[in-house]
Amino acid sequence: MSKDLYAYHRPVLLTETVDGLNIRPDGVYVDVTFGGGGHSREILSRLGENGKLFAFDQDDDAVKNAIDDPRFVLINQNFRHLKRYLRFYGVREVDGILGDLGVSSHQFDVAERGFSTRFAGDLDMRMNQKGELSAYHVVNDYDEKDLRYVLSVYGELNNAGAMAHTIVNARANGEIKDTDQLKQVLARFLPAHKTAKILAQVYQAIRIEVNQEIEVLKELLEQSVEVLKPEGRLSVISYHSLEDRLVKRFMKNGMFEGEPERDMFGRFEVPLKQLGKLIVPTEEEIAVNNRARSAKLRIAEKK
Repeated sequence: MSKDLYAYHRPVLLTETVDGLNIRPDGVYVDVTFGGGGHSREILSRLGENGKLFAFDQDDDAVKNAIDDPRFVLINQNFRHLKRYLRFYGVREVDGILGDLGVSSHQFDVAERGFSTRFAGDLDMRMNQKGELSAYHVVNDYDEKDLRYVLSVYGELNNAGAMAHTIVNARANGEIKDTDQLKQVLARFLPAHKTAKILAQVYQAIRIEVNQEIEVLKELLEQSVEVLKPEGRLSVISYHSLEDRLVKRFMKNGMFEGEPERDMFGRFEVPLKQLGKLIVPTEEEIAVNNRARSAKLRIAEKK
C-alpha cells in the first residue's frame, strides 16, 4: 500500500487482523470501521471476482476514501446498524467481520474535530458529524453526578468526582467553549509529568460518552453472532481496557456480565470459539506507528 494512502489513517495490525478472517475468495465480508480503507483494501486483495465486501463508516470524511471496485459497497452509517443494512442489500449471512475500534489518525489530526490533546479545538468529538450530542453538551449540560460517572467509568480517573465538581463550578461563570478552556479548568489536576496521560483519559471519557461507544460495541458484538455463518470469523482490535474487556468476555462467554448458565454437568454453550491468544503489535510496528501501541487484537469463530 502506498504511503499516500496512509495520510488519512495507517491501519494497525493489518496483516494479522485480515489473516484472522481466513478469507475465502468467494466469501462475503464486512469491515465495520472503514476509515482510510486500509483493512478493506487488504481484504479486497484476497477476494476473487465473486467475493463481496461491505464497509461501514459514519464519518462523512471517510466516504471520500471509498474504493472504486464492483465488489465493494461503502455504507455511510454507524456499525450498530450492521444487521439492518446488510438485509437492505439482501445479505443475511457473512463469512467474516472486521472491526478496528480506534479513532482514525485523520480524526486525531484535524484540530477542529476536538479529538486530540495536542491541538486547541472545538468541544466536538463526534465521529458522526451529524450527531446531536457533542463534547460541548457533555461538558456544559451534564449534571455533576453524570459527569462524575463519565469520567470515572469511561476515563478510569481516580479523582473523577473532584474533576466533575470543578467543571460544574467553572461553567457557572460562563460556558466552556473549547478544549483549551477545558484544560485551563482542569489545570490543577494536570501535573507536568502526567499532563498528557490524564488529558488523554479525560478526552477518552468524553469521546466514549459522545459516541455511545460502549453501547454501540455491545450491539455490534451481539449482531455479529446473528449474521456470521457457522465457522465465520470475527476479528476485533480494541484500544482501551473497557472495550477489550467487553470483547474478551463476549468471545469467551457470549455475555458482557455474569456467567453463562451451565447444565447439570457444569457445561455451557457459547456462540463463539476464541482462536489463538491475544495479539499485540510488534515493537517494529509501534516504532512506525505510535498509535498502535495500545492495540489488542482478538479473533473468534462462530460455532
